[in-house]
Amino acid sequence: MIGLRSAIAALVLAWQTPGVAEGQEQPDPLISVDVNLVLLHASVHDRRGRDVPNLEERAFKLYEDGVRQDIQLFRHEDAPVTLGLIIDHSGSMAPKLGEVAAAARMLAQSSNPDDQMFVVNFNERVSPGVLVDPQAKGTTGLEAALASLPAEGQTALYDAIASGLNRLSNGHWAKKVLVVISDGGDNASSHKLAEVARLAEQSSVVIYTIGIYDENDPDAEPSILKRLAAETGGEAYFPKQTSNTREICDHIARDIRTQYMIGYVSNSEKRGDAYRSVQLAEAPGAGKLRVRTRSGYIPWNGARRER
Repeated sequence: MIGLRSAIAALVLAWQTPGVAEGQEQPDPLISVDVNLVLLHASVHDRRGRDVPNLEERAFKLYEDGVRQDIQLFRHEDAPVTLGLIIDHSGSMAPKLGEVAAAARMLAQSSNPDDQMFVVNFNERVSPGVLVDPQAKGTTGLEAALASLPAEGQTALYDAIASGLNRLSNGHWAKKVLVVISDGGDNASSHKLAEVARLAEQSSVVIYTIGIYDENDPDAEPSILKRLAAETGGEAYFPKQTSNTREICDHIARDIRTQYMIGYVSNSEKRGDAYRSVQLAEAPGAGKLRVRTRSGYIPWNGARRER
């Protein structure tokens, strides 16, 4: 009989390899298993902020709600991702979009060539997500996607993130990421922050945020971007100059490509959709490391269903 650990690894591997012949219908990208499979994407850095490669499973300790969990899946490789760019096109972003486009190109150039990428532009309305070829130019490239909405109006940040999370659920790859670039808070969404946070907690999506705020901007809400990044295992950045977004996007791309994938079957006795906190830390003897992953999750309909 195949062991649970081998079965999970095989399911995740198959899930990450669409491999559909021409003319065949795309398979459902969701994976649903009978066990409560939880996938974490963890970034590990040393005290100088450098990536730490080649760690083994025994270098980590994993807890859910304070209870030690057995790691069932452990992988460290440059796996492709489905990546959504959520780009603010409100009126105040008009003079900044040139640098944002350059940063997006940097992200695409530094990413895995097999990544699936889409762009969601927003002001007070949210454009449909546009699937782009990260390596292409012209009508199928990032430039065309980023130019598809004028920079005007207010900011529906929560609606845009909700749209991006929904779009990610149809992505090819098991690993899913949002990169949100905005210069203000939310003043036009129908969604509330609590709704967006819950959607993120019900997924395995990692959210990176870049807040490009003008000095004394009354709409600036850095705490929102910090919260979404921290709760999902991403990072929040607040560059002093818009031109710094290119360097940040290059850093984000490298962070995504060097993460560890860690899976476990929860032994929690909780039922339903109760929130479960997660702590991943280095084991004794692993050295002084900074381990970053999501802070918790909400099971999908009472059973973990990864997207």
